[in-house]
Amino acid sequence: MRNSVSDQSFVMESDDEEHRLGGSEEEEEESDGSSSCGSPRVVEAAGGGHPSSYASQQWPQSYRQSMDIYSSVQSPSLSGFLGTPTLSRLSSSFLATSFRGKPPPEILKPLLPTAVPSTDSDDDHVVDARKSSHQYLPPSRKASSLFKIPEDQKPAGGGGGHEVGPYRQCSYTQGVMNGVNVLCGVGILSTPYAVRQGGWLGLVILAVLAVLAWYTGVLLRRCLDSKEGLETYPDIGHAAFGTPGRIVISIILYMELYACCIEYLILESDNLSKLFPNAHLTIWGLSLDAHVLFAILTTLVVMPTTWLRDLSCLSFISAGGVVASIVIVACLFWAGLVDHVGVNKSEGTALNLPGIPIAIGLYGYCYSGHGVFPNIYSSLKKSNQFNAVLFTCIALSTVLFAGAAVMGYIMFGETTESQFTLNMPPNLMSSKIAVWTTVTNPITKYALTMTPLALSLEELLPSNRQTYGNIIMLRSALVLSSLVVALSVPFFGLVMSLVGSLLTMFVAYILPCACFLAILRSTVTWDQIVLCVFIIVVGLCCAGVGTYSSLSKIIQNYQ
Repeated sequence: MRNSVSDQSFVMESDDEEHRLGGSEEEEEESDGSSSCGSPRVVEAAGGGHPSSYASQQWPQSYRQSMDIYSSVQSPSLSGFLGTPTLSRLSSSFLATSFRGKPPPEILKPLLPTAVPSTDSDDDHVVDARKSSHQYLPPSRKASSLFKIPEDQKPAGGGGGHEVGPYRQCSYTQGVMNGVNVLCGVGILSTPYAVRQGGWLGLVILAVLAVLAWYTGVLLRRCLDSKEGLETYPDIGHAAFGTPGRIVISIILYMELYACCIEYLILESDNLSKLFPNAHLTIWGLSLDAHVLFAILTTLVVMPTTWLRDLSCLSFISAGGVVASIVIVACLFWAGLVDHVGVNKSEGTALNLPGIPIAIGLYGYCYSGHGVFPNIYSSLKKSNQFNAVLFTCIALSTVLFAGAAVMGYIMFGETTESQFTLNMPPNLMSSKIAVWTTVTNPITKYALTMTPLALSLEELLPSNRQTYGNIIMLRSALVLSSLVVALSVPFFGLVMSLVGSLLTMFVAYILPCACFLAILRSTVTWDQIVLCVFIIVVGLCCAGVGTYSSLSKIIQNYQ
């Protein structure tokens, strides 16, 4: 695995004296090529050495851990809900203890045991790690696997020279669940609206984007395997285009997450105002209608969740996003097939060319998971299963997207709104379940979505400003700014189309191909070059026309 290393070199030594002296005892390897070592101990190396990880020096250093929080199915750790003992013990600075020293946070503890169980009884205990003046070393025994052994420090016999990937803990099923959980977000609510915009033939775009999303995900894996130390999407950008590439890709990824938080607030406002249309509040002579009131109330509810140091509980709850998506689609089918709600008598539009750009953005938004795919890859116990995991999660997600799109458009036709839950009659039980599931899920995901952006900004703060009070102020400002944008541009479908066109096309289609060609330019074949260039050109065209159409529609709504 491509392990992170800190600014100094570290040596992993076995508790077995023969291993430290380069003994001949051999380590067993898994059939997929991953290796294990004995019970390692971290000690400071006497020699120099250079970090092999692209993330050890460059902003954002917190991307790997924060995206693991956002994407992984984990068990909650309520004992550390307001701050884990590890964080409190190492430093009073939240950012420094969580990510600057690069330890695996407590909330990233996997569900399954390690890929190759160690036979050493000392593995059940916390190892003794020394903290240097520049680094915070985690007290956990698994900390050692975050650091690579310098070549000149490896045992001569090779017995203790294998590395254990600290994140390679997920099974095939867990990887699929994590992938589906990332892909099946609020985008599924707008797929019927996308059919209304582009017509029935527009569903071909959904299928094509799904296939290309799988292919570009595989390209990201090829990039990760090409060089030592690559773990995340920003690392790939750094390897391809240097520091500017890393920064640009990071900014685009964080903008996408920020836009998703805005969509959460718009969604909550729309659906809650549908449930309680007469809700209003007059304060200091200012009258707030249902939409504005519920947007503000949702912001007040989610803001404290962004202050939490340990998000493991929210991460565990938000993993129910897969179940939530299935429940919402099932309720839609129940309302149409059993309750016979809004069955449209016309056959609908076969192709609506003026609406195709909007449909492209909406369909593209559904596949905005590439920022997390590298994390899923490096978390798999058997890395050679990644292509199959990626294919399975994209296929399952596409089935849900297409099912919701077809059923929703059949039911509501040209009256389909940007969220099909807004079309469902409020008096039916299936509608109530769908709407309340839609309302509940984003509340648990808001903090997880905002945290990567918040942590990246906290890295830019001077060390003496990284206090918990300043961090709360920064995160509160981010939440309030998302509220302002949500109230200023309260058009759920158009904002989603804009994000899908302007950001997702780059993240999911253009940049993976560009990075692949830049990193592996000496080994790529002509057919790969032609296909990548084709995807880049198509992505740029879709991004251009989709962004223009979305902005035009938003301006028309204001006028």
